[in-house]
Amino acid sequence: METELKIKNKYLFKAIVFSILICLSSCQEFVELAPPNYLLTGENVFTDKNTVNAAILGIYAQLRSNVLLTGNSQGLSNLMGMYTDELEFFGNNSLPDDSFFKNNLLPSNSTVAEIWNGSYDLIYATNAIIEGVEGSVYFTAGEAAQFSGEAKFLRALVHFYLYNLYGDIPYITTTNYIENQSVTRDQKETVFDNIIADLINARENLPETDISGEHVRADARAARAFLARVYLFNEQWQNAEEMASSVISQSNWEPNLENVFLKESPSIIFQLMPQFDGMNTLEAQTFIFTTVPPPTRALSTQLINSFETNDLRKSIWTEGVSDGNQTFFYPYKYKHRAGEGSNSEYSVILRLAEQYLIRAEASVKLGNIASAQEDLNRIRARAGLTAITTSNAIELLQAILHEKQVELFTEHGHRFLDLKRTGHLDTFMETVKPGWNSTDQLLPIPEKEILTNPNLQPQNPGY
Repeated sequence: METELKIKNKYLFKAIVFSILICLSSCQEFVELAPPNYLLTGENVFTDKNTVNAAILGIYAQLRSNVLLTGNSQGLSNLMGMYTDELEFFGNNSLPDDSFFKNNLLPSNSTVAEIWNGSYDLIYATNAIIEGVEGSVYFTAGEAAQFSGEAKFLRALVHFYLYNLYGDIPYITTTNYIENQSVTRDQKETVFDNIIADLINARENLPETDISGEHVRADARAARAFLARVYLFNEQWQNAEEMASSVISQSNWEPNLENVFLKESPSIIFQLMPQFDGMNTLEAQTFIFTTVPPPTRALSTQLINSFETNDLRKSIWTEGVSDGNQTFFYPYKYKHRAGEGSNSEYSVILRLAEQYLIRAEASVKLGNIASAQEDLNRIRARAGLTAITTSNAIELLQAILHEKQVELFTEHGHRFLDLKRTGHLDTFMETVKPGWNSTDQLLPIPEKEILTNPNLQPQNPGY
């Protein structure tokens, strides 16, 4: 990987110092941190808890503003919404959205490379934290384990998305450039074994309640919630059901759709704080529009038509703009834009509704039909819909997949991920994407990465 392979050992802490500088300039609200009164060098960056905290917060800042989970146009909420059937593109073809919307990606695509390189930069930073605190005399064993656990949560999270976007990928656990310059792509079993191991470590070493008090730092509950998703994707149904149940038992349900995405919502498990007071979320800035036709993007007709009659999510979580002849809709989960005096909403990454839907699906697979119905109907009841009564397993799984479509739309690529893992991606996309090919289930490996490290070959099929 280009960003990894050119790193020399003497620059071991480069990513950490970079993260600290980002955090000190824009993230003091996460935790009150005084700027360090000494030069940040490799010899002393891990001698103080504040600097390690700052390095971790820098990773969160990158996820929020630049990589994968960002709410801007470069994030998965927009790009994979364009790639599947959630969003329609109205901008000019010079924007990255165009290639994703038309499923016309090439190995030379700059956005594809930015996702790959930005993700591995974050992974490098997590590895530097893990290596830096291991065996350090400056922290207690508990402090070191907590720092390492949080970094492993983030390492697992980033690798999870990379695997689902690119297929077999290297699972990087070191900053050693000699090892990293010739890595090969790991298959699913290895990648998921590593993700699960990292999340179990995080679950065991992170506090039950995050230190920020606002669910903007990974804690043990967030690790369990993400582990429930990973188990589901790995078809470990019993583990997925048990892990989701653990999260549900320790969480509170938000009954009002209007409040689900407010930062104080009791159903939020993990969220990313905006950069400044009054900025609110990048999602609101990206998706909300006021003119017809939309300047860049809008919800697809396919998604709007998928809502059942009287589904409150359509009236509360989407908003229409009309010129008298045509009406276009945008996601309205986040209603507050920049310019307010304080932040009302943060960018939600994990929330309780997904856990109920994870448990519902796992329950069907385990033959617990009544339990699955109960969990599914909790989601539907909040949306003002009647209960699902079918006891047919296939029909119930279809109902759960549909419920995820209308509950989790434009949230970090859930639609793409769910259709792909359940084997429905080609079937759905071929009806709405004229140029869709089965090989579009994977993004191309960036060509510069393969040229730098031929061990990353072969290129994904179709590219």
